[in-house]
Amino acid sequence: MNLIIDIGNTLCKLAIFEGPDEIFSESINGNLTDRITALKQVYKNLDYSILSATGKVDPGLPEFLSRNFHTSILFDHQTPLPIIIDYNTPETLGLDRMAGAAGANGLFPDKNVLIIDAGSAITIDMKTKENKFIGGNISPGMSMRFRALHDYTHRLPLVKPGKNSLIGKTTDEAIKNGVINGIAFEVEQYFENLNAIYEDLTIILTGGDAEFFENRLKKTIFVVQNLVRQGLNIILNYNVAT
Repeated sequence: MNLIIDIGNTLCKLAIFEGPDEIFSESINGNLTDRITALKQVYKNLDYSILSATGKVDPGLPEFLSRNFHTSILFDHQTPLPIIIDYNTPETLGLDRMAGAAGANGLFPDKNVLIIDAGSAITIDMKTKENKFIGGNISPGMSMRFRALHDYTHRLPLVKPGKNSLIGKTTDEAIKNGVINGIAFEVEQYFENLNAIYEDLTIILTGGDAEFFENRLKKTIFVVQNLVRQGLNIILNYNVAT
């Protein structure tokens, strides 16, 4: 069994995989070593771990994992990957984007895949059927767009996401439509342009706002909320096997 540790800026996500299947997951902000120790008492075959961190890491955590797991991987830009990274500045590429590409490749190994991660920022990444991550783009996420319209103007209100339409009849509706439709149109236009280059393009939608946009996109999409964790599990298995 594999333990996946994904440390963000505010929360840490833990997941346990048995083979390709995620059998447990939780978000915590408490003592990691105590929680991991408790999980190992429940899951006796929890022998492998991978740590991915964009937030602050307790300096003793890597050494704790090394002592308590048969194999422990500290995921960084030097970690061997089961996918080719074709990116001019790989050292600046987010670990979540690399893991997402590995997860997409595991789900659709012979497909061209457009990976939409709708979180604090929106990342739009491309994985080809040749097992290669070729890059992508980053734009503000939904909450960031609502916040920016409020913070950088004198009179526009802070609007929350909700039901939207094509044309707004009030300022609240106009902001809501502008943000939500703008993101949907952005994603669909990327798909149209890339699908003309990479045939039979598949869309994966992930991230905190994925479910919100699931029914607002006209294209057939696959929502995979744990795509990054799946990718980390694949990367861990790849390193254990090599």
